Amino acid sequence: MTHNEQRRLTPSEPAPEICLQDSNNSTICLSDFKGKRVVLYFYPKDNTPGCTAQACEYNDIYSRLREMDVELIGISPDSIESHKKFSSQFGLTFRLLSDPTKEALKTYGAYGEKKNYGKIYEGVIRSAFVISSDGYIEATFYNVKAKGNAKRVLEYLETHTPA
Repeated sequence: MTHNEQRRLTPSEPAPEICLQDSNNSTICLSDFKGKRVVLYFYPKDNTPGCTAQACEYNDIYSRLREMDVELIGISPDSIESHKKFSSQFGLTFRLLSDPTKEALKTYGAYGEKKNYGKIYEGVIRSAFVISSDGYIEATFYNVKAKGNAKRVLEYLETHTPA
């Protein structure tokens, strides 16, 4: 891969294992949820308008996801302390994990080259993934818009129920 090519995960490949800290300083690993479908979503920054809208939309569907036995996890490079404040300020009830080294972001192809107003820079690529109960990538959503992402993921889950 050249410098500006980014790794993209594809459906049916094993979901890369990640272990990160949550806002309670607990280490949470993707493998902790084996047997459950998981929605992982990667976002740039706590307390920014787009990320707040996205987190609130995910929070609005979280009870529906739980009814479907789906776990929801948000990941950004922000600190555990930032996640605590963000969750508390907006009443978020799902887990936010801190990825300060951006290792998980890079592993999932959710960090890399971006273009904004003609400028090229490195940053978080807003993305979401559905991971099957047996630990495989079921669906990928790269370069998503903050608003409407949660709804699209929910629609996917409702129309693709595992056998």
